[in-house]
Amino acid sequence: MQQRHFFILVSIVMISGLSQGLLLPLISIIFEQNGIHSSLSGMHATAMYIGVLVVSPFLERPLRRYGFKRLIMAGGAIVIVSLAIFPISSSLLFWFMLRLFIGIGDHILHFGSQTWITYASPTHRRGRDISLYGLSFGVGFMIGPLLVPLVHIHEALPFIVSSLLSLCGWILLFFLPHMYPETEEAEKVGATRFFQAWKQAWPALLLPFGYGFLEASLHSMFPIYALRNELSVETVAMMLPAFALGGIAFQLPLGTLSDRFSRKTMIMISLAVGALCFAIATWFSSPVQLTTTFFVAGMFVGSLFSLGMAYMADLLPTSLLPVGNILCGMLYSIGSICGPAIGGVVLQKQEELFFFTMSSLLLFLLFAQRPFTKFSKYFSKKQEKNVDAF
Repeated sequence: MQQRHFFILVSIVMISGLSQGLLLPLISIIFEQNGIHSSLSGMHATAMYIGVLVVSPFLERPLRRYGFKRLIMAGGAIVIVSLAIFPISSSLLFWFMLRLFIGIGDHILHFGSQTWITYASPTHRRGRDISLYGLSFGVGFMIGPLLVPLVHIHEALPFIVSSLLSLCGWILLFFLPHMYPETEEAEKVGATRFFQAWKQAWPALLLPFGYGFLEASLHSMFPIYALRNELSVETVAMMLPAFALGGIAFQLPLGTLSDRFSRKTMIMISLAVGALCFAIATWFSSPVQLTTTFFVAGMFVGSLFSLGMAYMADLLPTSLLPVGNILCGMLYSIGSICGPAIGGVVLQKQEELFFFTMSSLLLFLLFAQRPFTKFSKYFSKKQEKNVDAF
């Protein structure tokens, strides 16, 4: 894999993460200043995840027909245009539709780029490459909120700056070669390919669901839990980034270790440590204790999405990688929707079980992992044929 091409892909993914990290707090702040109810603001934020679910089933055929580069460029173009026209109107419905389109465009971009990386990365470096992919998105997502203060200069300025940055990254895509995934084998599998992908790699595919559930639950429901336990808003704002920061700090080391040792072993260790952290958090009340717990949990389960993608690529033949990546995106979105919904019910009925719910989910994912070594070795040999695909 040529490093120049890989750098371009992770750069555009970082800018995509920046735009997502900017939009979530920016629109929430604008809504709050305009007196819009918080529940409506929360429902409005689901537009991006709905966009992912809507477009996911229709991505495989365009990828096979037009190739990785054109698909990524199409997704990037949708995001750029959507960001640029936010200032045209402040209508809730108009902004909901724009967030829906950004979810669609971002998912097209991510689907194309992550499928390309899993397709072209050699087995011995797959964990590292996908971890760098996840790391770049995480860094961008963390930088995004730093642009929010631009709203004090002019409400349209953050949207314009984000759109221009996305345009700069999009231009870099012209320097990528045209590549296409395998088509012949996928056509032989036919309409059952989604079932075949799930059957062969379901333990890996459950990991993006778990990550989406945890991330959305923490960011949406933990502030409510914290305020009910007499923690200030300022304290909560300082505590929440600890989980993301832990994931960023340990993303690359975990991916590299999964290349050196067994991928499944590293996943099981990560799930076990994460489950233990959230179980312990149930008995913690001080900000320092909870922040430390979040950071340690993030170090391990903050890489579930990238580790799940790498493990999925180990288990599937190259012809099913596009389908596998579609399922990863869909399950992440379903987890992101289920997390706040289930967390909200738990807080309503039995708030002391909030962290126990997360711990139980991680234990379920831990027990779901099974020895797929035979499939992994077989399909890894097939995947090595694509080492020089870039």
